[in-house]
Amino acid sequence: MTRNLSWRPVPNRALILGAMLALATPGTAYANTVAVTVKTPGATSGPTSANSEVSTHADCSGGLVSGGGINQAIGTGASGNGNHVDGTAPSSDGTTEYTGSTGVVGTDVTHWLGIGGSGGQVNASFSTTPYAMCLSSSLLNHTQVVMNKANTPTTGATVGLVTATCPANTRLIGGGARTTPGNTGGFKTIASFPTFSNSAHAFGAKAAADGETNPDSWSAVGWDSGADSADYTYAYAICSGSGINVSGATVKVRFAEVSGPTTGSTGQTATVGCAQGDGKLVGGGAAVSGGSVTTTAFTGPGSHGDHLNGSFPSTSGGVAVGDGTTTAAYWTASSHTGGQSSPGTATDVWALCADDGV
Repeated sequence: MTRNLSWRPVPNRALILGAMLALATPGTAYANTVAVTVKTPGATSGPTSANSEVSTHADCSGGLVSGGGINQAIGTGASGNGNHVDGTAPSSDGTTEYTGSTGVVGTDVTHWLGIGGSGGQVNASFSTTPYAMCLSSSLLNHTQVVMNKANTPTTGATVGLVTATCPANTRLIGGGARTTPGNTGGFKTIASFPTFSNSAHAFGAKAAADGETNPDSWSAVGWDSGADSADYTYAYAICSGSGINVSGATVKVRFAEVSGPTTGSTGQTATVGCAQGDGKLVGGGAAVSGGSVTTTAFTGPGSHGDHLNGSFPSTSGGVAVGDGTTTAAYWTASSHTGGQSSPGTATDVWALCADDGV
């Protein structure tokens, strides 16, 4: 009997194709469920008088606040010197501030404050615009706010730095800052950034660097042109809720620093964004500083009049995004000098990018 040796059983082609795809595309067993919608009510006029401030808010109708921002129109010419950030911070109801006892001060917060201040000069074009980063995630479905504060700075042109740290086994997903009182003109918030509570980062005095993952703390810096024993600086860390297994979640830091502004009555901007594979933009930070903030303890800018004009979600070109944006991937910092030159000053920006690993 002659056998046909050319015949062979044919394997299931669908099974082979599935196995090949599984081998060719490792890491695709999950999809990041983090999504963020930017909410903003638009601009509120003011401050409208010297040595005052205006508070406005953005609210999440759905989702939880993972962070937020502020943008201020700075007028024209030298009058832009007077407009500065006093606060970009979470709120329980859009009005009330967390300024009392330190520690965990709120859970599942859905409101963000933008607080703009003025110095001795005002302009009719001054305005303050708040931004709320409204988070949804299958894993990060609860949040908590940790606040820390200190009676600092009490000497003019010195750094008043405060750090808030997330509870153990949680993830930092954003943060904010506030300085009070807001009626002295020269006192303002000049930095709000992610960091780590460890010796390598001087326990919050050195900022998180580009590419670092899972920072656990947020620092705020107050800066005053004169001495005031009543000055307080507040730092806010937005953290994942307690009892959530965050071992598979990653928060990636993106950071950029540019020189300037160094000339009196001028401004500077810096923009950074989440790279492919980093996750979704959930928050950001900004500073006007003495530079090298990720390698040395934070130092102040070159002039006592230097200030921030903004820290907000933006396009790659540094333009603030509009209400309802769901694709924001960049963060922009806007800074300005006072009327004096400011040698050695830098503008710093951070973006926080989250992947929940679900």
